[in-house]
Amino acid sequence: MALKIVICVKQVPDTDEIKIDKENETVEIGNVKKIINRDDLNALEEALKIKDLYNDTHITVITMGSPEAKDMLLECLALGADEAVLVTDKTLEDSDSLVTSLVLAAAINKIGNFDLILTGRQATGGDTAQVGPQLAEKLNVPQVTGIIKLSIESDMKTIIVKRALEDKYETIKLKMPCLLTAVKELNKPRSMSLRGILDAGKKNIKIMSVKDIEMPINMVGQDASPTKIVSISVPVHNKKCKFIRAETDKEAAESLLTELKGKYIV
Repeated sequence: MALKIVICVKQVPDTDEIKIDKENETVEIGNVKKIINRDDLNALEEALKIKDLYNDTHITVITMGSPEAKDMLLECLALGADEAVLVTDKTLEDSDSLVTSLVLAAAINKIGNFDLILTGRQATGGDTAQVGPQLAEKLNVPQVTGIIKLSIESDMKTIIVKRALEDKYETIKLKMPCLLTAVKELNKPRSMSLRGILDAGKKNIKIMSVKDIEMPINMVGQDASPTKIVSISVPVHNKKCKFIRAETDKEAAESLLTELKGKYIV
């Protein structure tokens, strides 16, 4: 049975190159290099691992972004994805996570049937971790977030996943189609091969507009987004640290108690 996997990816600024303007307390991202969101790479790698086991697996990567996102999609194709879809339109600028999930859901419905959708848990920058769960709701499929292990049962219809909670691990069995969000602990992404790079140019990148996915103009963009970014600034830390030095542990404890009295304890 052929498996159809959809991977949602996002092009984000390379956080290693982001600079901070301390004088104005702002984040400078204008000229920062764009890369594939790290959690999304783990999602793609897991799909590629499934394809290594089942040769008839078909992987489609999809993104909503600017035309320059084609470079990121070419990288995904070079890594082993079969085809790519770029949803790009000027009307999509400044869309929030809710609008993004609506657009991706509409595009995925246009692509056709799927067995599994994999996304990163969250994107660097916004760190909302909302698009994956919202997308699952729009597509009306079950979801599990933040998985660290995945296996497909022999019936090729059932998936068993493991995720880490604050104080324990949780193992969940669910039927496909479904949506899973990945974290870095899930796997180690592979590197592009020379053959993969050469083959990427032969693969298809489909460009879709808002009209192509049949989304009304008044449902996309900043005006349709219920959440808006008002400003981006650097957190201000006013923490103070005081070292207590003493000859013995008892003296140190007494000095600490004296320091705390009147401030934090009565």
